[in-house]
Amino acid sequence: MRAVVLVGGFGTRLQPLTLSTPKQMLPIIDRPMIERVLGSLNAHGVTDAVLALGYRPDAFLDAYPDGHCAGVELHYAVESEPLDTAGAVRFAALSGGIDDTFIVVNGDVLTDLDLTELWNFHKGHDAEGTIALTPVDDPSRYGVVPTADDGRVLEFVEKPAPGTAPTNWINAGTYILEASVLDRIADGRRVSIERETFPAMVAERSLYALHSDAYWIDAGTPVTYLDSQLDLIDGVRGSAERAVHETATILQGAVIDHSVVMAGVVVESGAVIRNSVLLPGSRIGADAHVLHSVIGAGAEVGAGSEVLDYTVVGNSRDVPAGVRLEGARVPEGS
Repeated sequence: MRAVVLVGGFGTRLQPLTLSTPKQMLPIIDRPMIERVLGSLNAHGVTDAVLALGYRPDAFLDAYPDGHCAGVELHYAVESEPLDTAGAVRFAALSGGIDDTFIVVNGDVLTDLDLTELWNFHKGHDAEGTIALTPVDDPSRYGVVPTADDGRVLEFVEKPAPGTAPTNWINAGTYILEASVLDRIADGRRVSIERETFPAMVAERSLYALHSDAYWIDAGTPVTYLDSQLDLIDGVRGSAERAVHETATILQGAVIDHSVVMAGVVVESGAVIRNSVLLPGSRIGADAHVLHSVIGAGAEVGAGSEVLDYTVVGNSRDVPAGVRLEGARVPEGS
């Protein structure tokens, strides 16, 4: 079984963490996000994946020089210019020599979707394409997908205005596609799979969808990047994962509450860390408070500072002692 993994975006929603690191290479507790995505694919029989790369392809090539990750053999398709979602799928699939049914996933989505069930549904309905659907409270940020009773997609509404969506079931960013879909995608220009390819397939009654209540999160924003990790330590997705790395140093009097503390982190006496994520090698000064925030790798929060309300501190950046940050980005403007 083969897959295309879309990892070419700039990750602007997660800046400043992504100013130098692709978001799929950001750590989720103890390993890069891409390793969790590929591990989930491998658990359902995927042995070969093409990474559709754009931004900082060297980060992936350097991390996996032998072309293997999480039990999956990797191929790299590096876009010379952005091709949008369908263009990226076509470029990657052709680069990897894909000529049969294949899987497409977004590299910033973490899910417990039953990919085997999706594959069997696709084959059982003789579909040209099948989309996994997931329910959300606010569908206005996503592609909304109403279906007939047999799963055939009736319409594909990309990011409807608030309050106008015909359903709250959205495109979950996982697809099973026949190779014939590649012929639908124009060469040499940007093509959106959501705005062009899927609506054309709907018109020809060849696109189906399967509803799933399985765990699903788009980990591409500060809030969801944080929540995806707290879910893991809470056991939402199975056995609870370790929250504090064995190489972290927590000094006497420091409080760690419902937070992820990664390798090599130092938390000094009197500091309070609550509902937050501290990336590897960061340091929290004495009596500092970090609440609902993300501290980048190698960053330092000065003594007595307050870092609050989904503040994101970039890698190797410093927060001066005694300051208060709420919903901030360090450096500013990122």
